[in-house]
Amino acid sequence: MEVRDLRNEIKNRLPLKRYEHVLRVADTAKNLAVKFNVSAEKAEQAALFHDIAKFMEPAHMREIIENDGDSREFSLFDFHHELWHASAGRIIAREEFGVADQDILNAIRYHTTGRAGMSTLEKVIYIADLIEPGREFPGIAQLRDTNGKSIHDLMNDCVSHSILYLIGKRVAVHPDSIDCYNELVQRK
Repeated sequence: MEVRDLRNEIKNRLPLKRYEHVLRVADTAKNLAVKFNVSAEKAEQAALFHDIAKFMEPAHMREIIENDGDSREFSLFDFHHELWHASAGRIIAREEFGVADQDILNAIRYHTTGRAGMSTLEKVIYIADLIEPGREFPGIAQLRDTNGKSIHDLMNDCVSHSILYLIGKRVAVHPDSIDCYNELVQRK
């Protein structure tokens, strides 16, 4: 599918503000991809799909995930439904749009939680989603400062920020996020 057609399809599925977020994530992801030697085309595609299921009803997302039959994904149901759109989005990209590239599918799937063993593309999408220019929160300037930082350092900063945010809200942190953080800090 041509990028223009994909953008139109995404636009039809999302509220305008979320669509604008997706476009900013795509631009940020392409810039990070160039910086960290990843395919900008793959980064754009993953970014465009990353929130495709964001505004689906939780029951519909659950149905999509259950019908896919990957029981490893069922652990998501123990956490807030806000996390479910990543898995549902991966399935939609694969089933409705024919995306077969596992790296792109993983980037869509893990853009909310991260995980141990992330590829550079997966990290690019996770980071781009957090630091895109429309986001405003305390500490965003430090996260956006990519000068002299490796992709691993940026990912560590971003996943650490996300975990601390969730802890501050006193909500459960998905084990994939903890595994991601542990791998990054043990790498140092």
